[in-house]
Amino acid sequence: MVPNTVLRDGEEPSMALAPTPATPELIADTSGTWPSSGAAYYALFAIIFATFMTFFDQTVFGMLAQRIKVDFQLSDEALGFVGGPASIIFYVLVGIPMARLADIYPRKFVLAGGMVATSAVMMVGGLAQSFNQFIASRMFLGAGGSAHAPAAYSQLADAFPPRKITRAFALLQLGFIGGTTIGVMWGGKLVMQSADWDDAPLLGMKVFGWQWLMVYMGGAGLVAAILLLLAKEPARKLPPGKTNTLPADAPVSRKIATFLGFDALKAIRARKAVFYPMFGALALAAIETFGLAFWRVPFMVRSYGWNEAQIGAIMGPMMLVANLIGITLGGVFIEWLAKRYSDANVRGAAILFGGSTICAISSPLMPTGESSLAVMALGGVFGLAGAVPQNAAIQRIAPPEMRGQVTAFYLFMFTFFGAMGSQVVGSVAYRIVGNEAELWKALVITAAILLPIATLLMIRAIKPYREEVARLEAEGR
Repeated sequence: MVPNTVLRDGEEPSMALAPTPATPELIADTSGTWPSSGAAYYALFAIIFATFMTFFDQTVFGMLAQRIKVDFQLSDEALGFVGGPASIIFYVLVGIPMARLADIYPRKFVLAGGMVATSAVMMVGGLAQSFNQFIASRMFLGAGGSAHAPAAYSQLADAFPPRKITRAFALLQLGFIGGTTIGVMWGGKLVMQSADWDDAPLLGMKVFGWQWLMVYMGGAGLVAAILLLLAKEPARKLPPGKTNTLPADAPVSRKIATFLGFDALKAIRARKAVFYPMFGALALAAIETFGLAFWRVPFMVRSYGWNEAQIGAIMGPMMLVANLIGITLGGVFIEWLAKRYSDANVRGAAILFGGSTICAISSPLMPTGESSLAVMALGGVFGLAGAVPQNAAIQRIAPPEMRGQVTAFYLFMFTFFGAMGSQVVGSVAYRIVGNEAELWKALVITAAILLPIATLLMIRAIKPYREEVARLEAEGR
């Protein structure tokens, strides 16, 4: 049974019941020294590349949506399940415990292990012989990647000093930018090329041409795992007297509770006025964002008669420019706000949420494919610009000794509810709109309901975030 601990307002739950020696990787670094710039930026490069591969795989998989539907003879609702919920089932079970590994073990091993697992599952999915087998492979995909973001943010927070961490988080977005934009540009061409590949037999199995793309992408992910292993693990920057390990003689029930994230939940609850609305805003925005990302190719095919190569050729460059503008705008805008407001991270995120809302509702209503993609790209500017301050806000107020799990809970909202996005849009299209040719209506309905609520929740988090920052500064943190 977990000890009953009462927290005062603002008090942080400790991860330890009594002092205990830590392994060299887990010792709190109180010397004020940081890894060399070369070591820090190599680790950042390796994480960026791994992030690139993750989003490249997801983007190309989205480009395959229409072909998966045809070859497996799926409804829009079933296709939506493949695109999201199927890959999140195991994530729900292991996501938080996997993030705990990032708090107690060298993070480069956690990152590399996750890449190996997701690469293997991707390759297995490329050999699936039935829809049920394909679903099974997607179910395990989320488990392998569940610790990637928590481990990456935790490692970078200990590799870069505070004055540089925002820059590191901004550069980390290059992995997302590259994966989503190059995934669109190359993915469209690869999908069209794979259409001409024969459904080759392999060891008695029939493998569709597009499935070979998944096998090849899985192989490339193994390269990312090797690069991650070569990074130098930075010492953890824990406050004096804090440790992220439990005593060896702690009860088994206590160890299990900590591993499952109950201490992190206490820390979140102690700051619920700021965490809860931010979690809610992220969850609602993720449904729309992931839903659009999965359905935009079928939307363009059905609404404007484009094929995957046309979509990739135009949408890819548009999104690349939009994302580069977004990452620049986010940094400049938040730095400008920070000179005026101590709550700049959350205040800026709320403003950028508003811009994303307008674009998401307007894009499916545009008269031409080019104008629709242009407005979609503008929405990407606001979305990516808002990602950096959200991540910075969480890292600013999360207790360092459990940063990985607190970050995991926050990103769980993004990943879990984001995975629901394809299913939500597919269900709205199938059950409410009822006409495949009018998929645009489902996109408008989803955005118009979810995003205004998300924006209001982010606005609600501004004041409590400002108060939490003031408390930390008063404590010299």
